[in-house]
Amino acid sequence: MVKNTLLTNQKEMLKSTMNYNQDFEINKIAFSNIGLNSIQSQYFVRENWPVVYILNNNGVSQAYVGETIDTNSRIFTHLQTPSKSHLQEAYLISSRKFNKSVTLDIESNLIKYLHADGKYKLLNGNLGLANHSYYQRDEFYWDMFKNIWNGLISNGIAQHSLEHISNSDLFKYSPYKTLSTDQRKNLMLIIDALLAENKKSILVEGGAGTGKTILAIFLFKLMLTSDEDFNYREFGEDEKELVNKVKQLKTKFPNPKMGLVIAMGSFRKTIKKVFRNINGLNSNLVIGPSDLEYESYDILFVDESHRLRKRVNLGPYFAIYDRVCNALKLDKLNTSELAWTQLRSNKVLYFYDAKQSIKPSDVDALDFENLKNASNSINVKLHSQFRVKGGNGFVDFVNNLLDNTFNNKEFKYNDTNYDLLLFNNFSDFVNKLREKNEKHQLSRFIAGYAWPWISQNDPNAYDIEIENIKLKWNSTAIDYINSDIDAQEVGCIHTTQGYDLNYAAIIFGPEIIYNPITKVIEIVKENYKDRNGTATIRDNAILKDYVINIYKTIMLRGILGCYIYVCDVNLRNYFKKHINLFNEIKNPIIEIAEPNEIKLIPFENSVPLYSLKVAAGEFVFNDSIPEENFILVPNAVKITQDHFACKIIGNSMNKIVQDGQIALFKRYTGGSRNGLMVIVEYYDHQDLDNGSCYTFKEYYSQKVINEESWHHEKIILKPKSFDASYQDIVIDPNTINEKTFSVIGIFDRVIE
Repeated sequence: MVKNTLLTNQKEMLKSTMNYNQDFEINKIAFSNIGLNSIQSQYFVRENWPVVYILNNNGVSQAYVGETIDTNSRIFTHLQTPSKSHLQEAYLISSRKFNKSVTLDIESNLIKYLHADGKYKLLNGNLGLANHSYYQRDEFYWDMFKNIWNGLISNGIAQHSLEHISNSDLFKYSPYKTLSTDQRKNLMLIIDALLAENKKSILVEGGAGTGKTILAIFLFKLMLTSDEDFNYREFGEDEKELVNKVKQLKTKFPNPKMGLVIAMGSFRKTIKKVFRNINGLNSNLVIGPSDLEYESYDILFVDESHRLRKRVNLGPYFAIYDRVCNALKLDKLNTSELAWTQLRSNKVLYFYDAKQSIKPSDVDALDFENLKNASNSINVKLHSQFRVKGGNGFVDFVNNLLDNTFNNKEFKYNDTNYDLLLFNNFSDFVNKLREKNEKHQLSRFIAGYAWPWISQNDPNAYDIEIENIKLKWNSTAIDYINSDIDAQEVGCIHTTQGYDLNYAAIIFGPEIIYNPITKVIEIVKENYKDRNGTATIRDNAILKDYVINIYKTIMLRGILGCYIYVCDVNLRNYFKKHINLFNEIKNPIIEIAEPNEIKLIPFENSVPLYSLKVAAGEFVFNDSIPEENFILVPNAVKITQDHFACKIIGNSMNKIVQDGQIALFKRYTGGSRNGLMVIVEYYDHQDLDNGSCYTFKEYYSQKVINEESWHHEKIILKPKSFDASYQDIVIDPNTINEKTFSVIGIFDRVIE
């Protein structure tokens, strides 16, 4: 059940609307003393029952999430807190099936998902998020959380589905993460080093997927969060040491000047977008190495520091590199970007993996070894694997496979938690990856650099042809992962390093082979087409190290699985000894009172009401709508001339809006619709629920992007229903135009 408390005639009155049967309630009150007084008789307040709450202000798009067993005193305390005095509404989530572990878990999940949803910037600090194991957490309470989330979408607090959010960069690189035991231990060591007067450099080492970027962003946010945003009283006795260290850190660095350095342009752009949506951070805090020409910092964080460069094979970057060296008074021939970071910071943290160094321009591993051995350095090691579901076991397998170091020469990988398959047929390989992309999204092809990039200069050309199937390299070097959403192109190490995928389909090109006589993996230099990766290499063993590092890195991109196709027959036969073939496995892997009468004032407290059964011309956005066609909206809901309401007919969206409920929409005027709930006008389709040319669905589009423009390749309208008979509506953009298809409005919330 979802309950909304509305302020009418200066009094708080509780208004109830039935939703699908659930074991929870969402009560909305004004964030005020009047609102707090209105719920004193409620069971969860009277009996000090565990509650999760959300405080928000739509005007400034800010929110705060918390949980408590004393709703009355907690809300009262927040009302006295200056940093929250501007908030206007409170949503109280309660259930007779809640206990303290449950509410801590739901609070943590709400913080993680509301932040990544992007509608609000959260005022919460990011320290102390819970990750409790408790009875029926996975069997019952995760489903309850999903239904709570749908209830929040209905109430206009959230706007994207959990599935959409889980695949977003804002979720993957969020500072609102629950740290593992390994990460917490290393966080303490890092804080100790930051507090120490005699330590300058902190090297945080870890393989691909060990959470280096997450730890960097977590600590960055932690240091720039106001002390009052940490709810220290929620920490247990076992966490006192961490709390005390954080307090010392914030005393020593009350307002530090910090920068996050990322050498790779594509990944830097992605993290800039993430920082733009984090309260207290901004995109200018994410910088490239060359930005160190202009400013010095109290603390620098250097992510993917193995990709810092020296003056080798830099192409157009030579001029910039030389200019920065001159500005910093460094000898350009005997320095590197590593030296720039040392010169421009009082403290510097390097997040580093020597095995992800992939070309001659990367700073020498010896330079990092010398830095590690310096007396003013401290070394921290991350061990746990957080990306791939196969964990450290899969990481060890990849190392043994590509280093050819299996003790058991007949060992074959078999883990029901991770989908690893080898393909004999390239068509099966392509189709299987695209099938996974349809189901999970974020599934991409990645290949070794064994084919020249012809399509860079000739968009009509193909770069890769295998078994009569033609593919192109990524058409954009920036944000390829999020551009190729239909898995039509092939990425390389330069466009995928640092990113997470659901499935990674790896093409081992003809530059890497297996010698059946010597039983050794070899590299064919003439088949390796990265000119900047070979120009200064004279020793084939060095090239082999780089190429093996590349394949190890890209094999660890996939969270759920890794599919492999190998061009060299001998290498494929070697892999067959250790990897199951596609179609060889028989068992698939499991994946209260009525409000007083109020005079309606159009677009001040009311909006026009339409039916989805209306004819095509009835959506009219002007000032001539008769007053009797308006409907009251709840207090504190900010409306404009662009807002309107519709009575929703049918069950195709009943996870969000029930049959017969009235929903508030805002006229669509431009911008991304991906992952949003929309009303669409589509003349070639009759909605199964209402028999009209209007339909209410979740909108997805798959785009083709090049350097100059983009166009829709496919539009998908998805139902959100408990009834599985409702199917996706897939639209070919070539068959529609603005007269036959248009997005009318964006869903805001259920209002009646």
